[in-house]
Amino acid sequence: MENKTSSSNFIKNIVSDDLQSGKVGEVVTRFPPEPNGYLHIGHAKSICLNFELADEFKGRTNLRFDDTNPVKEDTEYVEAIQEDVRWLGFEWDDLRFASDYFEEMYERAVLLIKKGKAYVDDLTAEQMREMRGTLTQPGQNSPSRDRSVEENLDLFARMRAGEFKDGERILRAKIDMASPNINLRDPALYRIAHAHHHRTGDAWCIYPMYDYAHPLGDAIEGVTHSICTLEFEDHRPLYDWVVAECEMEATPHQYEFARLNVTNTIMSKRYLKMLVDKGVVESWDDPRMPTISGLRRKGFTAESLRAFCREIGVARAYSVVDERLLEFFIREDLKLKAPRTMAVLQPLKVVITNYPEGQTELLDAENNAENEEMGTRQIPFSREIYIEQDDFMENPPSKYFRLFPGNEVRLKNAYFIKCEEVVKDADGHVVELRCTYDPETKSGSGFTGRKVKGTIHWVEASQAVPAEFRLFEPLLTEEEGDSDKDFLDRINPNSLTALQGFVEPNMKDAKGQDKFQFFRHGYFNVDPKHSNADRIVFNRIVSLKSSFDPKA
Repeated sequence: MENKTSSSNFIKNIVSDDLQSGKVGEVVTRFPPEPNGYLHIGHAKSICLNFELADEFKGRTNLRFDDTNPVKEDTEYVEAIQEDVRWLGFEWDDLRFASDYFEEMYERAVLLIKKGKAYVDDLTAEQMREMRGTLTQPGQNSPSRDRSVEENLDLFARMRAGEFKDGERILRAKIDMASPNINLRDPALYRIAHAHHHRTGDAWCIYPMYDYAHPLGDAIEGVTHSICTLEFEDHRPLYDWVVAECEMEATPHQYEFARLNVTNTIMSKRYLKMLVDKGVVESWDDPRMPTISGLRRKGFTAESLRAFCREIGVARAYSVVDERLLEFFIREDLKLKAPRTMAVLQPLKVVITNYPEGQTELLDAENNAENEEMGTRQIPFSREIYIEQDDFMENPPSKYFRLFPGNEVRLKNAYFIKCEEVVKDADGHVVELRCTYDPETKSGSGFTGRKVKGTIHWVEASQAVPAEFRLFEPLLTEEEGDSDKDFLDRINPNSLTALQGFVEPNMKDAKGQDKFQFFRHGYFNVDPKHSNADRIVFNRIVSLKSSFDPKA
């Protein structure tokens, strides 16, 4: 894939300097997700950064799953993550798992014990928290801290053998309980978890902690630039301690950048999982979700996500990106690609009383006015059509230029029609319009006799294809809240609206992930999950226009 990385950034500068100085001979990066959920838009930024950085400097990138917590991990997540990375346009050099290194990690832990740098502790998790101290007060040494090397080796071997229950023992690093960096106050290295692992099965009942396994994985793979988000900045001294004290041959270095935050977007994997588990959304790939699979199903393209990630850049300062920037890039990507067609989302029947009964004609229409190479199509026109309900008002305000009794409008690609009669049901609802048309006003005929101010779209009734249109709003209301209860209370009840309408007959063979621009409504994607031969479902990707200026 062509590398289109744009301006420089501080990480790129570091890599360039390291190569020029000879500090590294080849750039090796990695994308290291935990397989405990689906990837979201924030992960897309990290994927693009790691893969494009290595590609620009002719290096390598591994996809490594840091699968050290079997309680929360699943093969489903592993497969979904691989699909997302490939869909974004990247291919890894090696596929690795932290579980590939469990035996070596165990041996390195034994080395730490022999060096007096680790010990088995009997404290419960709650006791450890109580003795850890605060930002202003040092922690307290555990009574187990002075155990002999021999006793620690024996206990650690018995932990591996499965003699203890979950939480009954833990292996801790012996660093400094008075350190101003709380991460160095004898952090946990191994915990007991009698849980089935998605790759190693029941071979292990002790598992390395992330802060221990992650730097070892980097070192084993020869990663040169371990790139992570800013919340791991305070973990860097522990990262370096693990690499040094475990006497790893390779010495990777960690570099932190600001994570991606987007307005009106949930970026917490825990909260996203909660939405799935509680049935608030259909699944991880629900089009309302900011997951890569959700954005893909909604209709975003890989090109638009990559362009978005390049535009926001890489920095160390915290910032929030306007969601309209992401929408800008999908519009830019689709404006020359998506065929333009007509769809009626909330249909109102129109009978053109002076059009010959039983007659149907074909009218020419452009597929994309901005891309002549996309050619033209023919659309049927007859006595009965559908228009949008909101394109008619019985008692309109001033400057309403669409259809109302006695007014004339142009049907896009067709004729002028004039509303002559309104038909209502027993409850007084408008159910049909009776109109007349002027055959001299056919689009493309050069008619100049008079002008109308309004143009509306339509679909011919007899050949119209029934369709469902799904319109989306943000999942959360804008009110702030920190607790899980507050989070669930902020769910937007109008996040999904499903409308039943019609599309042109040329759409009947549309396949999942086909994208179209519907006149006045926006860009839509054929839902790959719910569309079939009997039912076509469109997800609105984005509206047509926005006042947002990405250069402002």
